[in-house]
Amino acid sequence: MVAAAIPQGPRGGRVLGNMREFNSDSLGFVERCAREFGDVVPTRFLYVPALFLFHPDHVEYVLTAGNKNFIKAASLRSPFFNRLVGRGLVTSEGEFWRRQRRLAQPAFHHQRINSYAETMVAYAERMLAGWRDGQTLDAHEEMLVLTQAVVAQTLFSADVSGESREIGRALSNIVRPFASQATLKWILDNRLPTPAHLRFNRDVRRIDRFVYRLIEERRAGREDTGDLLSMLLAAQDEDGGGMTDKQLRDELMTIFLAGHETTALALTWAWYLLARNPEAEERLAEELGEVLGGRAPTVADLPRLRYADWVVKESMRLYPPAWAVGRECVRECEVGGYRVPKGMQVFGFQWVIQRDPRWFRDPSAFRPERWGEESISRLPRYAYFPFGGGPRLCIGNYFATMEAVLILATIARRFRLRLLPGHEVEVLPALSLRPKHGLKVRLEAR
Repeated sequence: MVAAAIPQGPRGGRVLGNMREFNSDSLGFVERCAREFGDVVPTRFLYVPALFLFHPDHVEYVLTAGNKNFIKAASLRSPFFNRLVGRGLVTSEGEFWRRQRRLAQPAFHHQRINSYAETMVAYAERMLAGWRDGQTLDAHEEMLVLTQAVVAQTLFSADVSGESREIGRALSNIVRPFASQATLKWILDNRLPTPAHLRFNRDVRRIDRFVYRLIEERRAGREDTGDLLSMLLAAQDEDGGGMTDKQLRDELMTIFLAGHETTALALTWAWYLLARNPEAEERLAEELGEVLGGRAPTVADLPRLRYADWVVKESMRLYPPAWAVGRECVRECEVGGYRVPKGMQVFGFQWVIQRDPRWFRDPSAFRPERWGEESISRLPRYAYFPFGGGPRLCIGNYFATMEAVLILATIARRFRLRLLPGHEVEVLPALSLRPKHGLKVRLEAR
């Protein structure tokens, strides 16, 4: 059968294409595309054609079966993104990416990650030592500070507690411009020394100082601590040469950003959803009482913390930290019966697919127990893909989910987090799905 031409999509403007409506309401726009035009929807952003995919089978082809026909999307090759992570695991391609993945993989084996559990819980307990009944705080900021400290300690053997809030502020500033990628301002800010361009680079330099200091201290000490940084420092090319400071910086920056952001956001949205669903919160508390009996969780408790695991999964279904995954076609192929030409940008949207009633009954409801139902085993493979998939499945997916469950259990056994009255929780779809104004809560001791 001959592949069909791609069907009609939203009309858009003559010059800008769909840039204006996408930028004014990104999540609403992709939802409308799926609702009005089906599973394969062509769009255009200025001169760049893009294909939106809303069916799990089509996403599976792009990420798995036909992955050799695609590379990472052009948006990940923007000057801003390259300045941020360089040629790290997220952006690199081909043999260079395969080499870097092989070097980093041992640090993410399940057995090694299980050994990090004690540190994850200890850091959460240290944070809780400063919490008080009736106190108000920004749960999102707290989760970012906590997960930054955990990643730095477990993967780099570094204590960042003294500078974590400064790093967090810089990271928050860095991700905000990515919420406006479909604008002329974004294009100009990436290429010209505008105030936004200068601010972005200033904030990246703040993170660079932290990362390069880690590298300098470890090279000077020559100590092999068995962590990821030690593995990367010991790695050698075929000619015997090791990684440069720039290569190390790119990998550390990539893993530091992805390694804390995903868990922090999964936890942030879990607190938000639990606060809005007291029955689920109470069921979680009951499980923690039965399994833990008042003590802190350990890695051995994970198989019995089933409901806590479901809470994390359901939170990432409704509010996936990565709300879209993008690729660029480098070899003409067929997706969903349609011809996809070389150069086409292709995007699959977790935000839409994971809320689709074809795959999830009552999809907008927060129902952690759905993950224990038989029907969940019959889901299409890519009806739920918060960590992407295929050869480029997120290397830290087990690390993030285990950390989220342990921290959720550690905090929830001690405190309830109540939404602060009058505080508006608004989604910001930037590089990740953040709460635009944070998540202001009042603590209630159990």
